[in-house]
Amino acid sequence: MTTAETTGKTKRDLKWFWREWVRPMLVMGFVLGSFRSAVADWNDVPTGSMKPTILEGDRVFVNKLAYDLKVPFTSWRLARWSEPQRGQIVVFFSPRDEKRLVKRVIGLPGERIQMRNRLLFVNGVPMPQVLLDAAGLDAAALDGAVPSTEALGARGHPVLANLERPSMTSFGLVTVPEGSYLMMGDNRDNSFDSRFFGFVTRDRIVGEATAVALSIDWARHRARWERFFTRLS
Repeated sequence: MTTAETTGKTKRDLKWFWREWVRPMLVMGFVLGSFRSAVADWNDVPTGSMKPTILEGDRVFVNKLAYDLKVPFTSWRLARWSEPQRGQIVVFFSPRDEKRLVKRVIGLPGERIQMRNRLLFVNGVPMPQVLLDAAGLDAAALDGAVPSTEALGARGHPVLANLERPSMTSFGLVTVPEGSYLMMGDNRDNSFDSRFFGFVTRDRIVGEATAVALSIDWARHRARWERFFTRLS
């Protein structure tokens, strides 16, 4: 085979490889990337800041169409149909270090928020907490803390209080700026949230965390099958 024939065969092989393998993979990667960027994604949770609602090792489903539609791979908003509501669990970029965090919406734009000895007040109204019976809860999820149910308006959700752990259990009256939100973790004494990094602007919110897709207990090296495809509240 001559040099010209060899060169021609190599070019044909490269064209075939591009057409049959590389181009389809690039198209598939772009489609999947666009879907994850603008429609739905997942977020792995490495810490216990949202216990007992979300555990370490949970992979939560993030609905990126919950509030608006963005151009894939950008923050440009094409349409907006809703806003985060108090009590919802959202994923957002931390104003401190740009890490993606999962927290619960506590304060809405314009609201006055205060905490006195772990009791939240929204516009002067206390958000009552009722102690839960820990007997029916996973001891690993409690991590030695006391569980309660907190009512944020019409929504109720569990929170933990670790009475032996030093934390910020009170803060003075603050007003949430327009276009911003106050976020907190359900594990109140073990959560790095708005008490430390401040308010979260609307453009930092990625979407709503609506369900646990899968869950791995890394400490025990097992899957938590009972948490697969469970809805978050």
